[in-house]
Amino acid sequence: MKDLIRSALLAVAAAPVLACAVELAPDDVRAFAAAPAGFSEVRPDIAHGRVEAFSYDSPVTGTRRTANIYLPPGYPSPRKLPVLYLLHGIAGNQHEWTGYVHAQAILDNLIADGRAVPMIVVMPNGRALPDDRPPPPDRTFTPEHVAGFAKFERELLDVLLPAIDARYATLGDRQHRAIAGLSMGGGQALDFGLGHLDRFAWVGGFSSAPNTRPASELLPDADLARRRLALLYLSCGIQDGLIRLSQDFHRYLKQHDIPHVWNVDEHGHDRESWADNLHHFAQRLFR
Repeated sequence: MKDLIRSALLAVAAAPVLACAVELAPDDVRAFAAAPAGFSEVRPDIAHGRVEAFSYDSPVTGTRRTANIYLPPGYPSPRKLPVLYLLHGIAGNQHEWTGYVHAQAILDNLIADGRAVPMIVVMPNGRALPDDRPPPPDRTFTPEHVAGFAKFERELLDVLLPAIDARYATLGDRQHRAIAGLSMGGGQALDFGLGHLDRFAWVGGFSSAPNTRPASELLPDADLARRRLALLYLSCGIQDGLIRLSQDFHRYLKQHDIPHVWNVDEHGHDRESWADNLHHFAQRLFR
């Protein structure tokens, strides 16, 4: 599995070349039109949320770790809010969604337009290692580094979820908790979310990497999945060298009649795809 992750993610750099060999089925198409122009740009004429650092002690790493928290405009509000956990890629950290994808602007704009429910968004460092900084390129795909992303599962479930619910005005039940991610974080989101439907009802994987467990392993009981999932959202671009992973996941879901969104865009393994899909995913949460 570690070798597969390494080879597949290295292949992303050649995605435009690989795209010509991608086999697309009739349903490998956009589920939604592309996000409108300016959707991820800061608009000065609307209210803005804020992003703050949240620190917590991790028994998994033996260190004090930090997550970024998006708080919507007007927080603290008179009512408790749902929570989205948003996970980064193999070379990123807790700043990737805001600094690279511009998640704060995307959410501010959707909330201002009444197209998304005000929500708290937790953007943790999904690399559960004592040194959780992004490593240099020659260490990105080492077994130790890859293993840190798997170790984050226990930290997320046992430490971070209860810490967030204790610190912020959250609706702390599964119906009001979502998880999504990009690339390595997309695999984590599918693994952790679908593996723990007692904790999450809304799950999204954008350009999910080979750390994703097989759909048959994550969702062996189709009836249970249909009852417990409020939304399962998959996306990938036709120029993305990892698209086959998401295609296979979608095919299993379709074969077993498990409702889900399958959005195939024109992008590669890149910011444009992840920003566009956050725009569409966030609008469908907690409705």
